Amino acid sequence: MRLWPAIVLLLNSVAGAEVIRFDKAAPGSLPTGWSVGMTHAGAAPQWEIVRDASAPHPPFVLAQVSRDPTAGRFPLAIWDGKTILNGEVSVAFKAVEGNIDRAAGIVWRYQDPNNYYVVRANALENNVVLYKVEGGVRLSLAPKGLPSRSYGVKHNVPGGQWNTLRVVFQGGLFTVFFNGERLFEVEDRTFRRAGKTGLWTKADSLTYFADFTVVGH
Repeated sequence: MRLWPAIVLLLNSVAGAEVIRFDKAAPGSLPTGWSVGMTHAGAAPQWEIVRDASAPHPPFVLAQVSRDPTAGRFPLAIWDGKTILNGEVSVAFKAVEGNIDRAAGIVWRYQDPNNYYVVRANALENNVVLYKVEGGVRLSLAPKGLPSRSYGVKHNVPGGQWNTLRVVFQGGLFTVFFNGERLFEVEDRTFRRAGKTGLWTKADSLTYFADFTVVGH
């Protein structure tokens, strides 16, 4: 297991899980071991460490703080650690502000900024939706058992407080959890290769993240 410098992040191994915390990171910086990207045009993303005393492990969290309102702009923070095909990813997040969107997402099987899966929770729309981004085109994938045009599921996503989003992926089956509750499953086989994992926001979302956890191979 590769260990990044302790002054930048804490990486623990617990029952095969790699837990990345930001409580010892340097404020105003992008943590070592992360890369920034973006899907579509707009102002450059700005991911940095900020202070939040309410964080699961205070005092610091990773935040996407740029506020460009371009609707189709998706800032990405990609973890340069483990590349996995099957496993699970979870993160604690707080949707702080945003007039166009207040979104927090998890990325997996990331190939490049235009090809990956993402599941996101939105505190303005109060829903959770799973998408594939293929060739730069984002397409929502309907939950199993619902009509093909279904747009995720409606669910309360409280803003201004910490929540947990989690996705489990095995082959072409993806299972989504919110605050420990199993919400839905999706089947899709567009991306069959292992890829990186990471974080996602949209437009002017000001979103805080903590306790990014990856399990898999």
